[in-house]
Amino acid sequence: MTWQRNLRLQIAGVSCVEVISRHWTRGCRSEIYKTCHQNPELSMLEMETGELVQRELKSLGFDEVYTNIGGHGVVGVLRNCRRNEDGPVVMLRADMDALPIQELTCLPYASTKRQLDRFGTEQPVMHACGHDFHVACLLAAADILFSARKAWSGTVICVFQPGEEDGAGARAMVRDGLFDKIPRPTVLLGQHVVPTKAGTVQIRAGAALSACDCFDVRLFGKGGHGSSPHLCRDPVLAACATVLRLQGIVSREVDPAQFAVVTCVYLHAGKAINIVPETVDMKVDVRTYDPQVRADVVAAVKRIIKAESGASMLPKEPEIKQTDDIPAIINNPRVVEKLTNVFRGYFSPEKISVMARDTASDDFSVFAEQLGGIPCAYWNFGGTDPDVWDRASREGKISELPKNHSAYFAPAVEPTLRTGTDAMALAALSFLDEA
Repeated sequence: MTWQRNLRLQIAGVSCVEVISRHWTRGCRSEIYKTCHQNPELSMLEMETGELVQRELKSLGFDEVYTNIGGHGVVGVLRNCRRNEDGPVVMLRADMDALPIQELTCLPYASTKRQLDRFGTEQPVMHACGHDFHVACLLAAADILFSARKAWSGTVICVFQPGEEDGAGARAMVRDGLFDKIPRPTVLLGQHVVPTKAGTVQIRAGAALSACDCFDVRLFGKGGHGSSPHLCRDPVLAACATVLRLQGIVSREVDPAQFAVVTCVYLHAGKAINIVPETVDMKVDVRTYDPQVRADVVAAVKRIIKAESGASMLPKEPEIKQTDDIPAIINNPRVVEKLTNVFRGYFSPEKISVMARDTASDDFSVFAEQLGGIPCAYWNFGGTDPDVWDRASREGKISELPKNHSAYFAPAVEPTLRTGTDAMALAALSFLDEA
């Protein structure tokens, strides 16, 4: 039985609305949100958050709760199949990690936490990207779905993922056997809080977030005295030439109708004014949507780095290490059509709009890729207080509102939490069978 068979429930929307309304009081998770916000944890170090999530899922009575998958990842499985059939399997995902940012929101539950990162450096920590909302919303949706299990048939899988910010978490969970432990999903669903108006939802078909390919590069030169560069092989000159030449990929090798970004985000060389260094370290960030454009641009980046090293007669081949390999999020058109209709029926049409394509990335896409491209959808829900949004709109200052990754990013608790919870529960119900 596939997700397509549940179209009637989605178009009518009535059953979903009744289920969510009837069971909403069980779904409130504002205290969990505030606890997560006040106790953020860096990527792949989400031990306390993972423990909180597993306690909640076990207290609900989920059939299976798997812990420490790919680090501190937690997965809850709720089987509710009827009629001697397996039924649809809906996978819902939330990320759990925070960022190394000193919080400046002045919220009463603001984070003052500091934590040693994976490299042993103490960092301030803040939920500056809203993953605290993601955790609270998915737990609340899980609560609703569990309490409403007489209304639907199928299997719900709730995945709480570590390490989204550094791009390591989804692949770590896959490598740790995630898909050997759970039933194969028939649809994959995820969401993200953004600084649009709270109470609204944005969704689009096709490319939603970009692919991300990042590289650590080391150029090897021959060092010497700064006054005698002719006796050296200067990796700094080679690095500068490389940075400039990389900019020609998008302007000269990519179809202008396609999207691509190539950015050198880090360049480190030398320690003294009179020494030509032995090495230069660079970091290169590539973003694309189209798979062929992605392959072509990545190949061009490697070609140019090697060619410029050769042109500068450096004594050794450059070292190129790929640190991120995240596919683009490509939303399935039929899944999006279905969700758009049911979101409009539940939230009202004026609160649902087309999501702008985002040049950022999210390793949510890794799960879909590992499952052979199963249908998936990823949408945004707003977090800016409606009055603040309306005032900023009147004054032409929407661009000045705090964005994700800002030290001032502080989504309004409500209606943000209710919207994210309802959207996730509603989406799951739309692809489950009626009992």
